[in-house]
Amino acid sequence: MGYQEFTIEGRNAVIEAYRSGKPIDKLFILDGCQDGPMMTIKREAKKHDTLVKYVTKERLDQLSETGKHQGVIAYAAAYEYAEVDDILEAAKKKGEPPFIFLLDNIEDPHNLGAIIRTANLAGAHGVIIPKNRAAGLTATVARTSAGALNYTPVAKVTNLAKTIEDLKKEGLWFVCADMGGTTMYDLNLKGPIGLVIGNEGEGVGRLVKEKCDMVASIPMKGDIDSLNASVAAGVLAYEIVRQRLQA
Repeated sequence: MGYQEFTIEGRNAVIEAYRSGKPIDKLFILDGCQDGPMMTIKREAKKHDTLVKYVTKERLDQLSETGKHQGVIAYAAAYEYAEVDDILEAAKKKGEPPFIFLLDNIEDPHNLGAIIRTANLAGAHGVIIPKNRAAGLTATVARTSAGALNYTPVAKVTNLAKTIEDLKKEGLWFVCADMGGTTMYDLNLKGPIGLVIGNEGEGVGRLVKEKCDMVASIPMKGDIDSLNASVAAGVLAYEIVRQRLQA
């Protein structure tokens, strides 16, 4: 399990973290602040036995990474990585065919956060990332995911190609995004599916691509040659959503 502390800043973000059951180790609160949201946070802190420190605005400004702390900063235990089985279990619980994002070499934490956010909104049951040459679940990822990390399980695997093989035995089909593929509208993306996204530079690695059943391309009309990885993930995910809704 990956552990590292990171901060959650701002009243809504802290309340949201408590409500989703995120373990909060420590709270720094602006001394003398008594408004409604702050009282809610104090109540939650008491309920969860969080260590609370009342500090000056100067101290909060010092601790703040975003400059938007609104008088409260929480230190949360890092996100625990899920297991791939947890993701399959999540699909089973919802009575839906599994829909999983697999990310090959996404090194930019902003992209990773944005993709996890998209996965959550598109109803995917989880995200799988490789251990090496990829961003992990850092504070930046958490912030960019806009809360989605609280709800969408992320599993970290040693070997993405092998994980794909294992998931094929569970009945999943795999589609990867690549410029040279078949237009996504011409593919059958219904049923249990894994969506494989690579980074902007190299795309999906050769070994992983060879394991995929389908290669999908997004029709491009513009003058530049590629979409940002998180945007590509969104466009493809919603074609999968559309086909699932029709099914």
